[in-house]
Amino acid sequence: MPGEQVEDALKAAQDLHKQGISTIVTHLGENVITELETQTVKEHYLKVLEQVHSAGLDTHISVKLTELGLDQNHDLCYSNLKQLIQTAGRFGNYVWIDMEGSIYTAGTLQIYERARKEFENVGVCLQSYLYRTAEDLDKLLAVSPGIRLVKGAYAEPASVAFEKKSDNDENYFKLARTMLLLAKDGRLVAGFGTHDQNLIGRIRELSENMSVSSSAYEVQMLYGIRRQDQLRLVREGARVRVLISYGTYWFPWYMRRLAERPANLLFVLRNLW
Repeated sequence: MPGEQVEDALKAAQDLHKQGISTIVTHLGENVITELETQTVKEHYLKVLEQVHSAGLDTHISVKLTELGLDQNHDLCYSNLKQLIQTAGRFGNYVWIDMEGSIYTAGTLQIYERARKEFENVGVCLQSYLYRTAEDLDKLLAVSPGIRLVKGAYAEPASVAFEKKSDNDENYFKLARTMLLLAKDGRLVAGFGTHDQNLIGRIRELSENMSVSSSAYEVQMLYGIRRQDQLRLVREGARVRVLISYGTYWFPWYMRRLAERPANLLFVLRNLW
């Protein structure tokens, strides 16, 4: 994180923009309790969209639906999301919907499909470690989706998710192959969210073998992680978009992610080293 305030995130976005890297900003937080809190989150993102537009940045926003009312009422959540998408559309911008724990997968995809039938400027995150993801991707093709594919960072039982990294990696690659074919034909907006350089290399090699233009997809990574690799990918002609998180909720969010899944802690330690 560059800081706790949105101004910190946008300053970082400006710096990255100068280096040819596009960005996404997201306010850390989840599972708000009251309708009033959802309105506060919505108003915050509306202001962020205005700030991004004024600054002339290629910066999307990424939202968690439990911050917009998913736990309270699906219609409330959709109403808040719709206002964000409409405002982003007026500014020529794009809204990404984060995927949370597997208990929210079905509800998140229902709301996403509803939004995508109305608007083009909205995408959703899918997690390769869930067994259901290939089927989810197939169902979403009816709405020509925008997909950010990630491995998944939440603690999930073996009944719903791959436990072995090798199994997850191979499932990610299979899903990436499908996404590249669809992106080539203009049927899908593709973003590959991973820091795994071996996996990124395999995907880029596959795209070349399939004659998929590097402009047909993005490599999406986190702020401050593997910065030199981000710059190298840009030099090599890849489209790179960096996710910048901010907010005062960062410490409980961070500790929860580390406590949920030991692999997250190992990832942090490897990158610090």
